[in-house]
Amino acid sequence: MTLSVSVLALLALAGCGTESGSGSGKGSGDGGDTVQSDVPVTGVAWSVDSVTVGGKKTEAPEGARLEIDPKGRATADFGCNHISVDAQVKGDRITLGKPVTTQMACDVKIEKFEKAAIDAMGGEHTAKLSGDKLTLTTESGDTMALSEEKPADLVGTEWTVNTLLDGETATTVPADLPKERTPHLTFAEDGTVRGNAGCNSFSGKATVKGSTIVFGPTVSTRKMCPEAEMETERAVLAALKGTKTYTIKGSTLTLAADDGKGIGATATPAGAENSSEHG
Repeated sequence: MTLSVSVLALLALAGCGTESGSGSGKGSGDGGDTVQSDVPVTGVAWSVDSVTVGGKKTEAPEGARLEIDPKGRATADFGCNHISVDAQVKGDRITLGKPVTTQMACDVKIEKFEKAAIDAMGGEHTAKLSGDKLTLTTESGDTMALSEEKPADLVGTEWTVNTLLDGETATTVPADLPKERTPHLTFAEDGTVRGNAGCNSFSGKATVKGSTIVFGPTVSTRKMCPEAEMETERAVLAALKGTKTYTIKGSTLTLAADDGKGIGATATPAGAENSSEHG
């Protein structure tokens, strides 16, 4: 499944809640198109805590998130599909257009939350900021409660690869890959990186310099897997060669070359690393 990079803008933006060597900071608060607060609404990775629709509150699954970029687009992932909508911000008013979403099959519980969250997204909202908490309220009284995500640590975090970047397009990693071969990587304090690329386990050198990572040669096992898994593996291993720029925004890592080719990954929730046996 291929989506425009604008649909997955959350993988490419830098700003508040971002770890990199670029020294980027929070968005400005002097314009009329942002909510006036120490914590900006746009350019922030927001973790979705819950939604309340028709008086019924539903807690969000792990990893549900929303981001509104300064260019008029909001992107969200409520646990399954990638969602994108037009977004207009004026003062404390946020108007969201009709959501455009991928059509992946979801767990029943996650699908239920996703539907409630999409219902809560449409139309005009009033934004209320309190510290690192944001509440969006529709005209009918439905609400979405969010918290600002803090950037995950590059080193020591298990990163699950979910997006393959290629210039102006971004392709999601097939959702039907066996769990034990879901591509993932972990950077260690000793300057190495190891993980699984989609079929085979790998390890190699990875030297962090400011906002870049210089990858050395990698070694890997030599198993053969179905073509879909091998195709993913080739793309992942290609991203782990040479010098790449990295950005961490909340729980999302973007690792890309100057031509835009690379990978997008999310931090594996605490405790989930051992939920399956990685190959």
